[in-house]
Amino acid sequence: MFRRLLPREISFFNYFEQSSKLSIEVCLELNAIALNPAELVNHVNRIKEIELQADDITHECIEALHRTFITPIDRADIHQLIRRQDDIIDSVNSVASRLKLYEITDIWPELKQFAEVLVKATTEIDRAIGQLRNRNKGKIIIEDCCQAIHEAENEADRILRSSLARLFREEKEPLLVIKWKEIIERLEKASDRCEDVANIIEGIVIEAS
Repeated sequence: MFRRLLPREISFFNYFEQSSKLSIEVCLELNAIALNPAELVNHVNRIKEIELQADDITHECIEALHRTFITPIDRADIHQLIRRQDDIIDSVNSVASRLKLYEITDIWPELKQFAEVLVKATTEIDRAIGQLRNRNKGKIIIEDCCQAIHEAENEADRILRSSLARLFREEKEPLLVIKWKEIIERLEKASDRCEDVANIIEGIVIEAS
C-alpha cells in the first residue's frame, strides 16, 4: 500500500546524460567558430538554442527532485551535478555571445586550442556519466574519465597563461586587449566547470563504494 503512494521513480540519470550530450554539442559549435569564423553568427545562434535546451533539462530535473521521495543518489549530489553541467554550457554560451557582441573577426588560434580541450573534457564527462547507473561496476572507467578531465583542465590553465602573455606582448590595440582578455578568461572558466563536474562524479562514486 505504502509503495503505491510513493511518487513514480524518475531516472535522474537520463537528465544527466541529456545534459552531457548537449555539453559536447555546444563545445563542437565553439570549435566550428574557430574553424570558420565567417559562420560565427550561425554557430552563436545554435549555441544559444542549445543553452535554452539545457536550461529546460536542468529545470525539469530540479522540479523532479522536489517531487521525488526516494532518489538513486544523494539529493544534494543530483542538484549540484545538473547545475554544474548547465554551468559548462552557460560558460560556452557567454564566450560565443561575446564573440558576436564584440564583432570579433580575427580569431586567435587559442580559441581553437581551448575548444579542443573543452570537447575532450565534455566527451570524458559524457563517458563518466554513462557509467553512473552502475557506478560500482564502472568505477575504473569513471576514475579514468575524471583523471582525463583534470588533465584537460590543467591544459586549459596552460593555454590561459600562454595566451594572456601573448596578448599583452603582441596586441597593440587596448580595446582588443580588453575584449580578448575577457574571452580567454571565460574559456578557462568553462574548463573549471568541467573539473567541478568531475569532482562531483568522483564524490558520488566514493559514496557508493
